[in-house]
Amino acid sequence: MQHKIILDTDPGIDDAMAILFAEAHPSIELLALTIVFGNASVDDGKTNALFIKNKFNCQYQVAVGAATPLIRPPVGATVAVHGPHGLGDVIAPEQHSAIDYRPAYQYMIDAIHANPGEITLVAVGPLTNLALALQADPSICTKVKQVVIMGGAFGENGHRGNVTPWAEANIHDDPHAADIVLTAPWPVVVIGLDVTEQSFFSEQYLAQLKQDSGEVGQFIYDVSRYYLRFYSEKLGLAGCHVHDPSAIAYVIQPQLFHLRSGPIRVVTDGAAIGMTLQKFDGRIYPHDDWQDCPSQQVGVSVDDDSLLRLYRETLISYSSRS
Repeated sequence: MQHKIILDTDPGIDDAMAILFAEAHPSIELLALTIVFGNASVDDGKTNALFIKNKFNCQYQVAVGAATPLIRPPVGATVAVHGPHGLGDVIAPEQHSAIDYRPAYQYMIDAIHANPGEITLVAVGPLTNLALALQADPSICTKVKQVVIMGGAFGENGHRGNVTPWAEANIHDDPHAADIVLTAPWPVVVIGLDVTEQSFFSEQYLAQLKQDSGEVGQFIYDVSRYYLRFYSEKLGLAGCHVHDPSAIAYVIQPQLFHLRSGPIRVVTDGAAIGMTLQKFDGRIYPHDDWQDCPSQQVGVSVDDDSLLRLYRETLISYSSRS
């Protein structure tokens, strides 16, 4: 099955890993990268997206989106994790390639209407662009194929947050947008820390990928150096979690994941800002802000060995074709 996707991204290190995964897999037609703030500024994100496109002769379009959250004050780029410009030690030179003139949210709307029932939105950054698209044209809910989100944490497998004790970074960056997106009447699958932190790119795995996957493996190895220093120094780990590529893996092989159904709300202020909460017990409560929201899907377990094998085999095959 061929999947047409728009990848909404804040091109940092694991975003680059996901972009090349999507570009490499034959079942995915990567139509565009829509850029949002997050790991890097939108200007750096645009440069990184075009740099990867030109370096690997990718055919996706690039459209620039939101530079700040809907309501909350900006948290700022994640320099400690992704480096000063998003790709760690790799500094993308200025790119002169053309981008699509439309704002990211309008690009999404137009693409969904032009391809009804065919577009999967994969969002691996803050959800501001998707929220803006919903606000501008709610009818896209009935025309999108599905929405796959890397974000959130629901307490499964001991994973609750990575920027606060209860919040994951993408949701924390714009919780108001996340609540709009997760309560909209379109089909959402959330691939959060509950499953992305169950998969691990070890130093040995990345070194072998460099050896087996040609230029693309070398690039992933190079951008991962800064990332792995953060993981080593701050978390004591010799490798990194498989965050954004897991969302692409879900599109390719959803059977790798076990999902749980139920409506989701996001905490939008206070100490727990950015916390994602799913009601999955079916109980009727006298006070229930979940009861009128659509049921969505949350990943609660993953076949991590098969995911790592899928990623490695996809990039090896891609390098042999390039």
